[in-house]
Amino acid sequence: MRVLGIESSCDETGLALFDTERGLVADALHSQVDLHATYGGVVPELASRDHSRRLLPLLESVLDEAGWGLDDLDGVAYTAGPGLMGALLVGATFGRSLAFSLGIPALAVHHMEGHLLAPLLEPDPPAFPFVALLVSGGHTLLVDVEGLGRYTLLGESIDDAAGEAFDKTAKLLGLPYPGGPHLAALAQSADPERAARYRFPRPMLDRPGLDFSFSGLKTAVLTATRRAEAEGTLDGEERAAIAAAFEEAVVDTLVTKAERALAQQGRDRLVIAGGVSANQRLREALDARLTPRGARAYLARPALCTDNGAMIAYAGACRLESGQRTGLEIGARPRWPLAELEPATHG
Repeated sequence: MRVLGIESSCDETGLALFDTERGLVADALHSQVDLHATYGGVVPELASRDHSRRLLPLLESVLDEAGWGLDDLDGVAYTAGPGLMGALLVGATFGRSLAFSLGIPALAVHHMEGHLLAPLLEPDPPAFPFVALLVSGGHTLLVDVEGLGRYTLLGESIDDAAGEAFDKTAKLLGLPYPGGPHLAALAQSADPERAARYRFPRPMLDRPGLDFSFSGLKTAVLTATRRAEAEGTLDGEERAAIAAAFEEAVVDTLVTKAERALAQQGRDRLVIAGGVSANQRLREALDARLTPRGARAYLARPALCTDNGAMIAYAGACRLESGQRTGLEIGARPRWPLAELEPATHG
C-alpha cells in the first residue's frame, strides 16, 4: 500500500510517501523556524498561512523523488490533532480533499501516535509490547503500548511539558527561538565544575507515581539566574553552567521515571520519541542507565524526532492496512487524548 502522509500540526510542514513493501520512499519538510523567530514563538495565524503555501510544492517534491504520480497513491493520511486548530485544518482539508478527488481512502492520524511509531521506521524496530516516553514541546507522556492503538496512559506532565520547559528556560537565559536546541548547545560548552555548583530539583521523583512536573524546575532556574545577575556573575560561562544543570535535571527526571515505568510494567523495551528525544545528553543517559538492567531504548533518527510527514505516513499506512477509514467529514481536534484511539485489528 502506498500512502501519502501530511503533517501540519504546528510550525513544520511535512509530507512523505510510505510503501508497505519498500518502506519510506520520500520525505520532505519545510520548517517555519525563521518565520516565527522574530516573535519569539509560534504565531498560529502565520503558521496556518505558511502551511497553505507549502503543501503543493512539497507534494510535487515527494512525488518527483519517488518517481510516482498521484494515481500511484493508495491512501492519504493527515494529522488531525492534537495541535493548532488552524494549522491542523489546513492539512486535513488538503489531505481529505485530495483523497476524495483520487477516489482513495483517507485517515485522520493522531499526532502523538505518529511520534510513538516513528522509531518503528528504523532498521531495527522494537517489537510490541513496550513502554513509550513521548517528550515534545507540548507533551510529556509515559504510555504502555501493547499494540497499535492499544495504549494505557501511565503518567503525564501536570503542568509544563519537557520541551516547553526547555524553551521557557532558554528564554530566561536570553537564548533565541527555538530555545531547546540553543539551550542544549549552550550546555555542551559548560565547565563541568562550574555547572556542578548548581543542583536543580528533580520534580516528583520523591513521590510514587509516574506523573511529571517541570514548572518548579523553571522557577528554580529563574531564581538562580536572578541571584547570579544580582551578584554580577551572570556572564556567558555562568549561563552555560545553569543551562547544563537544568538539562541534567530534566534528563535525570525523564530517565528515572522511564526506569520506574519499565519496572512497573515488566518491560525491557523503551521507545522514546518527540522533539526532545533528539537531545544528545538524554540519549547518552538512556544507554548508560538502561543497558546494565538488561533494557534497551529505541529512538528514531534525529530527523524523525521532530514533526515530520514520515511518521504520519507510517501510522496512516498501519491503520489503513487494518481496514480503518475516515469519512468525508473534515475535522481537527486541538486536544485529543491518546487513550481515546481505537485498537487496530492487527498490530
